[in-house]
Amino acid sequence: MLLPSLQLLTPKTSTPLYLKFRTSHRENIRYLKAIGVIDPNAKPHNLPSPQTVDQLLSTVNFLKSKGIHDHDFSRLAFLCPQLFSSNFDTSEIEPVFDFLISDLHASVQESRGLIFNCPYILFSNVEYCLRPTLEYLRGLGVEKLNEPSKQKAFLLNTRVEKLRVKIRFLRSIGLNYEEAASFCARMPAIFGYNIEDNLRPKYEFLVEEMERSLEELKEFPQYFGFSLHKRIAPRHWHLKQRNVKIKLNRMLLWGDESGSVNRVPTAVNEREI
Repeated sequence: MLLPSLQLLTPKTSTPLYLKFRTSHRENIRYLKAIGVIDPNAKPHNLPSPQTVDQLLSTVNFLKSKGIHDHDFSRLAFLCPQLFSSNFDTSEIEPVFDFLISDLHASVQESRGLIFNCPYILFSNVEYCLRPTLEYLRGLGVEKLNEPSKQKAFLLNTRVEKLRVKIRFLRSIGLNYEEAASFCARMPAIFGYNIEDNLRPKYEFLVEEMERSLEELKEFPQYFGFSLHKRIAPRHWHLKQRNVKIKLNRMLLWGDESGSVNRVPTAVNEREI
């Protein structure tokens, strides 16, 4: 009497198990599409195999364990597709996460922000790039390097030699090393500016056309952060036509966010620096 009942139970247990496996695979595909790891428009014959899906999920779970959010993956997949290749090993990027936590003293959320803003940092060598750069920037006095901003992320991912180029430029225009270091600590964005297309034309305009001194530049390093053609030159000409001269920082910071020259002060009592 027991044998028939066993025969009846056998098909009822085997079929659902098979369906459960297929449903799980489809759900995994759907999830990977939803977060942007797999192209949402991929045709069925272009979808990864179950083995590759397992590899992708392993990478996704590793990154999520480090603080990466679901909505971050589409950016990571677009900028660093090698993260989601079938032969990628997460041990390749684990040292970077260790560096961010141990050396940079970044929190999990700060690490996530730095990686989101500059995913390429995941493939930087800790010993030959990240750690030397961190030590060099700290030596200059640059602070809040764990701040999860685009500027700080790209700064950390810049090799020391490229940073030294900006120091050499500042020294070439008359700053000593300590002054150049302090200048960069106050205006770290300078490391992202091209010398010939940005820094040198602004410096030459400052001393030749505006007839201002290097001392003014030392006081206001943020000068290099303003557009020469949209902010610096228009405001200079506006004041020059009215025979008005004010401090460099007042000239550039005064007014609304659009930088309208109509908001620049032109009162007689503001003619002296």
